[in-house]
Amino acid sequence: MTFGQFIDVFPDHDACLDYLKHRFYPDGMECPNLSCRRETKFHRITDRGAYSCQYCGHHVYPTAGTIFHKSTTSLQLWFWAIYLMSSTRCGISAKQLERETGVSYPTAHRMFKLIRTLLSDSDGDPLGGVTGKVEMDETLIGGKPRAGQVKNRLEGRMFAEKKDKVFGMVEREGQVRVTVIPDRNAETLKSHAVTHVLPETAVFTDEFKSYYKVGKEFKSHRRIKHKQGIYVRGDVHTNTIEGFFGLVKTGLLGTYHSVSSEYLQSYLDEYAFRYNRRDGREPIFWAILDRVEKDDQLAA
Repeated sequence: MTFGQFIDVFPDHDACLDYLKHRFYPDGMECPNLSCRRETKFHRITDRGAYSCQYCGHHVYPTAGTIFHKSTTSLQLWFWAIYLMSSTRCGISAKQLERETGVSYPTAHRMFKLIRTLLSDSDGDPLGGVTGKVEMDETLIGGKPRAGQVKNRLEGRMFAEKKDKVFGMVEREGQVRVTVIPDRNAETLKSHAVTHVLPETAVFTDEFKSYYKVGKEFKSHRRIKHKQGIYVRGDVHTNTIEGFFGLVKTGLLGTYHSVSSEYLQSYLDEYAFRYNRRDGREPIFWAILDRVEKDDQLAA
C-alpha cells in the first residue's frame, strides 16, 4: 500500500472508525442487547465514537476493548502508525513517529507498545511441515563492554552471560520463531524446540553442546563445526537463522539503539512478524489490522 492508497482508504478518523464498525458489528448482526436480539444495522451517533441499534438504540463502541480503547488520539494516527511499522524493513522508532505525526513522545511510545502486542506468531503452525528442514541457533543481545571493563577471558564470559539470551528456529524458505530464554541449557532449548518444531523434521545446528540432547527429539540432527572454520557443507549450515539474527541486531542498533530486557520479546516479535510475511502474500499492514481484537473484559 502506498501513502496515496492509505489516504484514499483512511482519509480521516471517521473512515477508520467505520472500518472497525463493519468488522466488529457488520450489517445484519444480532443486537448484543439481551432484550432485543434482532438482526440490525448499526447507525452512527453524531459526534460520538458509537453506533446504535436501529430497533432498541443500544450503543456499541468499535474501539472498546481494543488497543485503541479510551485513546484520545485520532484513529487515523493509530492506523498511520501501523502503516509506518509495516512499511519499513528494520522498524521505526517512537521518536520518529513523534516527529511525523505531532503526538507527544509518551503517546508515540504507548502506541507502538500496544501495536507490538498484536505481533506474536508463537501460536502459529509448527515448523518443519513445508520443507522438513529447520535451523536452530542461539545468540546474545546486549551492549559491548567499555574499554578496560573486561580484563580477561573470565570477565568477558561473565559479561556475556549478563546479556539477554535469544533462541531462534527457522524453517528454510519458511517461518521463524524466536524467543527470549533464561539460559542456554539443553533442557531450556529442548522445551522450546519440541514446542515449535515437528518431530519428523531434520534439524541443523552448530556444535554447541546443548544441541546434542535437542537433536535426539527429531528425525535427524546435522551439525556444522564453526570452531573449525566450517560454515557450509552441502546443505548443512545455519546461515538462515544467523542471517535473521543479523537483521534483528542491525535493526535494534540502528533504529532503537538499545532495548530493555523487559520489552525485548515484543521487538523480536515485530521482526519475526515482518520476516514471516516477506513473500508479500499477506500484506503486513492488513495483517496487523486483522490482529486487532476486542477484549470483552476491558470493554465492560
